[in-house]
Amino acid sequence: MWVITVHSRKNTKMFEFNTEKEAREAFKDIEGSKILTEIIYFNSPYLASSTV
Repeated sequence: MWVITVHSRKNTKMFEFNTEKEAREAFKDIEGSKILTEIIYFNSPYLASSTV
């Protein structure tokens, strides 16, 4: 899951996306102070396949 967090003096808004492509396209169009974050859950199959 990908999340864009947008901060302003009065608000904080968060937008969720299923794919990185969707999030990056939206990120370009959003104005203001913003952060793009990938959320990886501890029990994700992605983690099971990687070596730590």
